[in-house]
Amino acid sequence: MFDSRHIKTFHAVVTAGSYSAAARALGYTQPAITQQMKALERSVGTPLFIRVGRRMRLTEAGEALARHAETILESLTTAQQQMSSLTRLRSGRVRVCAFPSASATLVPEALAGLAAAHPGVRVELLEGEPPDSIHRLVRGECDITLAFTYPGLREQVPDEVVETRLMEDQLTILMPTGHPLARRRAVQLADLTEERWIAGCLRCRTNFLHECAELGFAPDIAFTTDDNLVVQSLVAEGLGVAMMPGLVLSFLRHEKITGRALDPASRRQVSAYVLREHLRVPATALVLDELRAVAARRVGC
Repeated sequence: MFDSRHIKTFHAVVTAGSYSAAARALGYTQPAITQQMKALERSVGTPLFIRVGRRMRLTEAGEALARHAETILESLTTAQQQMSSLTRLRSGRVRVCAFPSASATLVPEALAGLAAAHPGVRVELLEGEPPDSIHRLVRGECDITLAFTYPGLREQVPDEVVETRLMEDQLTILMPTGHPLARRRAVQLADLTEERWIAGCLRCRTNFLHECAELGFAPDIAFTTDDNLVVQSLVAEGLGVAMMPGLVLSFLRHEKITGRALDPASRRQVSAYVLREHLRVPATALVLDELRAVAARRVGC
């Protein structure tokens, strides 16, 4: 294995024509140059120079290495510049996998702050619902995963995954604007036992069924869909009511529906998940900090 310092010194000797001239160019002593060249010759297993009178001449191996030395040094310089850009956050790529309502709320605001302060850091957006989005993180398909859990349905994550809690997301009951319960400021789930329901994604649906079972009834689920807009459109047409997270309602609200808080309150936990080793990657840590800041502002509103 070549030592980059030895390659740099070798290139200087070839360019300058002698050990003494290379020593002057690099600010070394001539014995230091000699020792480095002997070490390089030991690593390649053959002499690189022969002395002809008072001049140094390259051997065949020396000529071969000389043809590559400049390219090697240029590649090292390029690599050093790229590493410097990454560590100083002048560049970098972070892959973020998020569930739809986080992709439409937390992520854009975080990326706006990131773009203003660090325009060289690029973020690739992926979409996924938990638990599949957690599995994608473990498989190395993304660097940060945004996912949600419900009380009693906590995410079991491997030891190498670190969870950062971002915010609690309030659940809301959606109903047509003319619904009798729309006059109330808050509703109880027990008041809706006779309603037809539109249910969302699998994890939200599982939590919904769990909450209903806790109250002793099985809801009449008329439709299921992962599309938040479709849920609201079905509610607007009077085809049922729905339980929907507050993040969705912050960016999407059908004019024919009304949202009412649950009493007692029901919430889901929104968290960011990162592989422990990725916390040391500057660009990943920066995106995570931006997501924390955005979530904190939403909680403080």
